[in-house]
Amino acid sequence: MGIIKTKGIILLESNMGDFDKMVSILTPDIGKIGCAAKGARKPKSPLMAGTQFLSFSDLVVYSSVNSYNLNSCEPIEVFYNIRKDLDKLIYASFISRLVYDVTDENQYTYKILQLLLNTLYIISETDVDKDFILSVFELRLMVLLGYSPRLGKCVSCGSPENICYFSIAHSGFLCNNCGRADKSAIQITKDTFDALKYICTAPAKKIYSFNVSDESKKELQIISSLYLNKNLDKDYKFEKLF
Repeated sequence: MGIIKTKGIILLESNMGDFDKMVSILTPDIGKIGCAAKGARKPKSPLMAGTQFLSFSDLVVYSSVNSYNLNSCEPIEVFYNIRKDLDKLIYASFISRLVYDVTDENQYTYKILQLLLNTLYIISETDVDKDFILSVFELRLMVLLGYSPRLGKCVSCGSPENICYFSIAHSGFLCNNCGRADKSAIQITKDTFDALKYICTAPAKKIYSFNVSDESKKELQIISSLYLNKNLDKDYKFEKLF
């Protein structure tokens, strides 16, 4: 209990009463917290900017036995380019919802927060294919949650040769012979094979510093969606605006 100084990004916001807000904040050190922001909806409130969706801020939070209250917030990044672009906002909203669903209080979530911020920056400041961004994000999130695919050789027979399938059921690569016998296996190109290894192992700040063919992007999109839903036991379906 007491005063906590941290950083955090707003994952969800909802109105409470006439002028207050309840916000869900992802922090690096105390996980995801639900926090009351008293007076945040007043026109001149110092909490207004820092309690908007996707605002990343320096925070001062008061922790009591069963609740958190936001004392102050100083915005660091508000991702304005996402706010003004509906298409970008839809992708960012889906990504932030995923993060909301897989995090909880009292977790060390520094790496997940780092991934989220890096991803939002790429969406906000570049014209990189957003379906590609989403695929990379989903796969890297699985790695951070402990669901990293087994890399480098066939997960069935152990052969490092002729790797040309990815098995959703067995969480890894399959050679040509084993892949044809696995109904969950997805045939992949060498480009996709290399991309999957890169996404899972690249330094955090460089996970978007590569490109692949359009064919590989489609394969990654299929794999990332199926792999995410299999490991989280959910049925997430991203729906585009256009």
